[in-house]
Amino acid sequence: DYAKTGQVYDVVFDAVSKSSFSHCKSSLKQGGFYLATVPTLTIMIETLWTSMIGSKKVIFGPSPVTDSAEDLIFLKELIESRKIRPAIDRRYPFEQMAEAHRYVDKGHKKGNVVITLEPNNKT
Repeated sequence: DYAKTGQVYDVVFDAVSKSSFSHCKSSLKQGGFYLATVPTLTIMIETLWTSMIGSKKVIFGPSPVTDSAEDLIFLKELIESRKIRPAIDRRYPFEQMAEAHRYVDKGHKKGNVVITLEPNNKT
C-alpha cells in the first residue's frame, strides 16, 4: 500500500476508484494533484474541502493524458528513466484473456493486469 510507505508524490492518479481521496491525500506533496477518472460524491466533497483549505489540488476527467505524439514521447521518456513505474499485478497470455477478466472482476487486483501477445508460430 503506497499510502503507508511515508513517501509523497507529485501526482496520485486513481483510474479505477480503488482508493479514496482521504486515503491518498497524505501521500500528496504540497501543491500535488489527485487525478480521478471516476469521481464519487464523497470524493468530490472531500476534494473540494481540501482544495479550499490546502495546497493540494484535484482534477476530474476521463483522462489527463492525451494521445498526441509529443505527449506519448514524453511519457515514454518518463517510463524509460523510471520516473514512472507501472504497478503490474499479473500477466496473462492472450489465450487466457477470459481468466484475466475474471480475476479483474473479483476486484482484488493490486495493479495492472497485462495481456501478453506472443507470436503465433502455428501456420
